[in-house]
Amino acid sequence: MIAVLGECVADAFSGGAPRGELALRVLPGGGPANTAVALGRLGTPTRFLGRVSGDVFGRLFRERLVGSGVDVSGVVEADELSTLAVAALDDAGRAVYSFYAEGAADFQWSRAELGLDRLGGASCLHTGSLALVTEPGAGEVAAFVAAAAPYATISVDPNVRPGLATREAYLKRVPGGADILRLSEEDLAFLLPGTSQEAACDRWHEQGVRLVVVTRGAAGALVSLAGERVVVPGVPVEVVDTVGAGDAFTAGLLHRLHGHLGGRLDGLDLETAHEAAVFGAEVAALTCTVPGADPPWPGPKPED
Repeated sequence: MIAVLGECVADAFSGGAPRGELALRVLPGGGPANTAVALGRLGTPTRFLGRVSGDVFGRLFRERLVGSGVDVSGVVEADELSTLAVAALDDAGRAVYSFYAEGAADFQWSRAELGLDRLGGASCLHTGSLALVTEPGAGEVAAFVAAAAPYATISVDPNVRPGLATREAYLKRVPGGADILRLSEEDLAFLLPGTSQEAACDRWHEQGVRLVVVTRGAAGALVSLAGERVVVPGVPVEVVDTVGAGDAFTAGLLHRLHGHLGGRLDGLDLETAHEAAVFGAEVAALTCTVPGADPPWPGPKPED
């Protein structure tokens, strides 16, 4: 089983309103929740660890997680409101977000809420995004990751939001004891400006990260396993938007690595890592063909 720790976000997309008005279409999102949903749909046993509000958005999040086969027994029922992100899409289908997250449920973790029992025997703990850097809960998330490391492979996706946290705040938590670090080339440019992808991979390998994957959008990905590297080509598709593509890539990668998870990945070879990243690229590409973070099902989508 893979446990995913982090936030759910209500992604509100604008458009379609008469002049002088603003209409918003709200879709469930949030990097960690997207990854959990994609893993569940791929058939990987997945547990989501989050603080989910009881508001209208929170109910939407729960329905999506449960409907995708995700175990929500580790979810905390929170009194605070959900995180809201209002998104605008550029010409390439990339989303630019304005976040409304102050005091939101996702980031109010207490030590009592993050005992190791929430891990539930998972062989891998995946986390990242705003949960890494948003106080007051970020410190508790970091402590939980450190406590889980002796029992599970640690996977981190920083999914940086420059408007919400500084570079220093992210670097304090990244790599954060990760065995697997998946990040976009945009994340890398923010975290280590002027550093080549190869040099960044080597830096993180020196800090103990065995597998680093840098995704490059339509150009594919760079896979670096303890300094051995291979390039994964992109998968051509008709792009609707790229929302959730990186999260879907991570899910595809972890899905294919599932049998190798549970430790420090000492037995993982480059061929296996490459095959997992190829699958991740395919899952990400399919996610780009539909609006919002709606990762694919391997077969027919279950009836509602």
